[in-house]
Amino acid sequence: MVDASATTRKRLADRLRDDAATPSELGRAFDLSPSTIISHLEHVARSLESTDEQLLVAPPRCQECGFDSFDQLLNRPSRCPECRFEGVTEPTVTIEPVR
Repeated sequence: MVDASATTRKRLADRLRDDAATPSELGRAFDLSPSTIISHLEHVARSLESTDEQLLVAPPRCQECGFDSFDQLLNRPSRCPECRFEGVTEPTVTIEPVR
């Protein structure tokens, strides 16, 4: 259950504890741009460093060649650096306990 009086970052973290999502999905849910969501996610990740949880990121992936070794995991590149295909999926993020 998400507390409506909590900060955006707290509500975002609570949402990611429940289910994985892409920055676009989170942007629609919180009525924010994906770039603003990414900024919040970077802060949430730093906040979690001193806890028993971590922000996990499934990187973007090229739909043509499968490349997924992007330098910036949270950003969605416009095209694949390997094959130049423009069909690159968004990263997916979630919060899980440290194992």
